[in-house]
Amino acid sequence: MRLTTKGRYAVTAMLDLALHEDFGPVSLTDISRRQGISLSYLEQLFLRLRKDGLIASARGPGGGYRLQLPGSDISVADVIRAVDEQVDATRCGGNQNCQADERCLTHDLWEDLSLHITDFLSAISLSDLVERRSVKQVSARQDHVMFQL
Repeated sequence: MRLTTKGRYAVTAMLDLALHEDFGPVSLTDISRRQGISLSYLEQLFLRLRKDGLIASARGPGGGYRLQLPGSDISVADVIRAVDEQVDATRCGGNQNCQADERCLTHDLWEDLSLHITDFLSAISLSDLVERRSVKQVSARQDHVMFQL
């Protein structure tokens, strides 16, 4: 089971957005610089996040993105789903054709693990992450570095 770069970057970018939205719309350029994610990759991710209704864009000078819903209403699982990621620990993608086109001996175990991971990620909101002391410390460090530039 593996969460790809797409899912990780989407969660990171959404958390950055949640951390900085009190100052108005957040530009992708700022997120890109703070998080070390390519601007073109962020544009692709934000297209999907916007399509899924998690973010809204503001055009013009001082434009950027903001959360469409309160951070408390957006779970990590919502973000991962919005960018078409799946958390699946089975080898077969849930198709039950893991071993010679048949269900393998441990299919239920890996399927249960996938459900537990999804439940876990569904129970964590962006607001929950924003409130973590370690997240605040990293964000402050990143903001300080950005200010230095």
